[in-house]
Amino acid sequence: MDMETRSIFKNISPIDHRYSLPQGGLYDELSVFLSEEAGIVYCAMAEMALVKAHLKIAEEKKGSLLPKLSGELEKTLDDIALNIDPSEVYEEEHKTQHNIRALVNVLKKKVPENTAPLVHLGATSADILDTAFSMRIRDAVIKVIIPLLKKTELLLCDIAEREAETPQVGRTHGQHAVPITFGYAVSEYVARLGKSILKMEELVKDLRGKFAGAVGAYNAASLIVSDPMRFEKIYLDYLGLKPSEYSHQLVEPEYMLRLLLEANIAFGIIANLADDLRNLQRTEIGEVFEYFSATQVGSSTMPQKRNPWNSEHVKSLWKTFSPRVMSFYMDQISEHQRDLSNSASQRFIADYLTGLALAFNRMNSILKGLQADRENMLKNLLQGGGKVRGGVMAEPAYILLAECGVSDAHEVIRKITLAAENQKISFYEALKAEEKVFALVTERLKELNFDKPEEFFANPERYRGLANVKAKALAEKYKALM
Repeated sequence: MDMETRSIFKNISPIDHRYSLPQGGLYDELSVFLSEEAGIVYCAMAEMALVKAHLKIAEEKKGSLLPKLSGELEKTLDDIALNIDPSEVYEEEHKTQHNIRALVNVLKKKVPENTAPLVHLGATSADILDTAFSMRIRDAVIKVIIPLLKKTELLLCDIAEREAETPQVGRTHGQHAVPITFGYAVSEYVARLGKSILKMEELVKDLRGKFAGAVGAYNAASLIVSDPMRFEKIYLDYLGLKPSEYSHQLVEPEYMLRLLLEANIAFGIIANLADDLRNLQRTEIGEVFEYFSATQVGSSTMPQKRNPWNSEHVKSLWKTFSPRVMSFYMDQISEHQRDLSNSASQRFIADYLTGLALAFNRMNSILKGLQADRENMLKNLLQGGGKVRGGVMAEPAYILLAECGVSDAHEVIRKITLAAENQKISFYEALKAEEKVFALVTERLKELNFDKPEEFFANPERYRGLANVKAKALAEKYKALM
């Protein structure tokens, strides 16, 4: 088969050109584990591990004619796997119409002649493919994906700490609620993403391999070795994996599924963050802004625009890749001891992880240059409350009044907000006009040792609960865990 290099401009997937070129370094890192070449190399590594396992068992037998598994021979076998030429395997596959058989035929010609019979001996294709796939995903996640997610987490921790004291209006249902701090708003994502990273670290270590044969019952292996399960362990030890507790022709799919589901959870978290950041950049809000280079163009027709396109890009990638979770679930289903319905779908996990990584990398570029417009945040807070300027302070007024023993405190304060709206005055002004109510809540603030209690309702930034404390505590906690 004639193998040729295709121009990137003839690629079909935008992953391989549109999104890979600006982030080429990351794409190259992932390619080591997720590319077609990587798939062949890792399968070759599994085949060479199998040869080593056979040789190790042979050493225990008296009179074995097989060579001793020396350090030199191990290195030879490893080098063969790592330097396998994918085009050579593809040319052989053109003849065999079988990818693993093609690989086996190529490897048999490269290994020392006295070890050639051991290549693929006792294995079914899935013993190699599933094991190699677990290795590839494990290495990609541990060496590239998790470090990338940890960068995101640490950037979020830095922002949460930096903006822990920055007053901001909290929003529920898109409406002004009560005051918080911007650092506290960011610490939500610190906590959510931090837990997801820790879970991924746990799950990736539990990916499994197998050497149990065509239906998982060790039929072939039982003809070769006295203890097939011990042999399986030896084989997988060379590859840094544990055996699947049960396998038919395939490794139990739930090991991989749980990891991918957690990855999708992390993906959803940064999509949520991207959405929040995009909305905070609305002209009417203007509380944060992304870095915008001197040569960057926001609109093809409106020169003044600076669109939050990076945040939108992250969410768009999430919209593209997150639904693939359905195929992850569907790959759980394989009839009897195996059908081939996961063969094509599983290959696209590489695309999924690449999309995930590209989105996180883009989020990191956002967070590195993200700036809070503290002046605008305070302005929005002071004006906050919808139709009632300063209405974000209605909650503490109600709480304090109820603490004074007024049973219908909520209704009293609600009527004051209506008066403020009708008279087009601030909530603070309307509250002061109700002298008895104002006196009661002010006295209660004095009892709570608030400084200048009579000015409390004119300064909503003073009503923030534990927002600043939580922001700092969560940032400190997850920094230490990363």
